[in-house]
Amino acid sequence: MLVEFTVGNFLSFYDKKTLSFEAKGISELKSNVATSNKYKLLKSAVVYGANSSGKSNLLKALDRMRDSVTYSVKLNDYDELDFTPFLLNEISELEPTHFEVVFIIDNKRFRYGFEYNLSQIVNEWLFIGSNSKTEKPYFIRTIEGIGVSDNFKEGIDKEESTNDNRLFISLVAQLGGEISKSIIEWFKSYNVLSGISHNDYNGFTTRMLHKKLEGCEKSLNFFQALKLGFKEIITSENEFDPNELPEIISKNVKAKLIKELSGKKHVVMNTTHNKFDKKGNIVDTVLFDKDKNESEGTNKIIDLSGPVFDTLSLGKLLIIDELDAKLHPLITIHIVNLFNDPKININNAQLLFATHDTNLLSSNLFRRDQIWFTEKDMFEQTDLYSLYEINLPDGSKVRNDSNLEKNYIRGRYGAIPFITN
Repeated sequence: MLVEFTVGNFLSFYDKKTLSFEAKGISELKSNVATSNKYKLLKSAVVYGANSSGKSNLLKALDRMRDSVTYSVKLNDYDELDFTPFLLNEISELEPTHFEVVFIIDNKRFRYGFEYNLSQIVNEWLFIGSNSKTEKPYFIRTIEGIGVSDNFKEGIDKEESTNDNRLFISLVAQLGGEISKSIIEWFKSYNVLSGISHNDYNGFTTRMLHKKLEGCEKSLNFFQALKLGFKEIITSENEFDPNELPEIISKNVKAKLIKELSGKKHVVMNTTHNKFDKKGNIVDTVLFDKDKNESEGTNKIIDLSGPVFDTLSLGKLLIIDELDAKLHPLITIHIVNLFNDPKININNAQLLFATHDTNLLSSNLFRRDQIWFTEKDMFEQTDLYSLYEINLPDGSKVRNDSNLEKNYIRGRYGAIPFITN
């Protein structure tokens, strides 16, 4: 499970900012907290903020850290790193990007992070322990070299094999290190999705439903609960038909696709709808092409079901930018409740998402420590803070019975657009 994530000098984040899933000692909605051994962690967190305030950049940072870890061993010796620092400070391009994550695997607490610029890993570290006071260093890397402790035997004698632009943890994992492999697998386990364009994960859902993999039955029940209009979903394997290619594709590209795809099969997803006579009696069923005949919202719900129920089944982390896009507020609430409900989320999966849907603030969905805001300061840097941390003008904290939606729209918590006359 994710405990906290820290980012610095990346896109609109210059100063280091930390998003925490650690539950605070407050009384509301205790069911939204997962208790694993001695750790109390939130099952979901939501991020609000004005357009261009940095919400998406926070999620992109988690995506970038994951990609950096998982693809590091594939880099050639002199490949440049994906370095996108804060650009509105005269020294930020000379400073490294900072990523650090704290997470739990099998009741063990890991703290792993690194700093890098365009050409090299500047710093890298791994600490393991039950908390920040008892954690022990397993390795620490600086410009001068890599120091490995006896606790991290799998990393001993591998220091000199690590190139400047590659992460030490990735190299050790590639060479068979058990601890490092578990860390790499944790990074591979979480997904960062767009709530606007869902083409990048509809294939996953199609395969899940066609192969009847883990999560398939729960997805089908999910569709029925939402009453999306169709009776059922049918998947089938069809042979490639060149006539289905769009006319706008050039002749060369079309010829290449026909050569590559001829004789191959692809999975098609259809929905079935009842057909009625004049008296309202069901007389037949009609097959709809999911992508062509169903609404954008219905397509998103179907496509999103795969990652949602895969995450819930395996107790992973799911990150979604603009979760509310194309969805009715009640459906967004239903999806969030899947994670907050201890009877459904039995494996302590976690959901992190960004949204503009203020209805969620008045739905008794979140504790104060689950609600986060992004806001840019006068230097165009993104600040990140939770509702729990806010001190009101009179010095008091936000009450749990406050009208959160109304107060947020009125600007009491910041993180809203300033529109001038």
